[in-house]
Amino acid sequence: MSHPKTLLEMSGASLTPSSLSAAAIIAIDCQNEYVNGGLALPDIEPALAEAARVLAAGRQAGTPIVHIAHRGRTGGAFDPDGPRGQIVDSVKPADGEPVIWKPLPNAFAHTELQEALQKIGRTELILIGFQTHMCVSSTARAALDLGYRCTIVDQASGTRDLPMPGGGIIAAPDLHRASLAALADRFAIIAPTAADLPA
Repeated sequence: MSHPKTLLEMSGASLTPSSLSAAAIIAIDCQNEYVNGGLALPDIEPALAEAARVLAAGRQAGTPIVHIAHRGRTGGAFDPDGPRGQIVDSVKPADGEPVIWKPLPNAFAHTELQEALQKIGRTELILIGFQTHMCVSSTARAALDLGYRCTIVDQASGTRDLPMPGGGIIAAPDLHRASLAALADRFAIIAPTAADLPA
């Protein structure tokens, strides 16, 4: 049996992660909802720590950074006016880093993200944040349609357990790996950690 290859491999595309000097960093939904809200994720703290390392490396390299935050309903999940909707302190925006609020999983849908990236002028994106199977995935897939090349930092993202159709549960680590494998087929390069992003 032959070793499986991704479509990117078969096409001869470069599998090198985007460099900090060529990309913009998009931090997706790094909000308190995933820390202590109704959607608290397992192993969120290590993922946030790695996201903070990505942001620190980007700031040192002068990489443009855009923060995405999901806008929920008042009093509910991701309440923009309550603590659950706020970006976690350890990865909060630095001065001058914009925050774009989104109503849907795809960060490009009904937001000004595309316009912001056009002003930045970079066509490579480094994605970090939550959840791997949902907002990170939908944003990476939409980014390909818009002409961007994406890199996702594995350990700076994560997800939660989900029920399986027909019964059973797929555990968060398995869903995370499966989501990254699907994205790596065509939509994104996967960098294990911040240290794997070229300067």
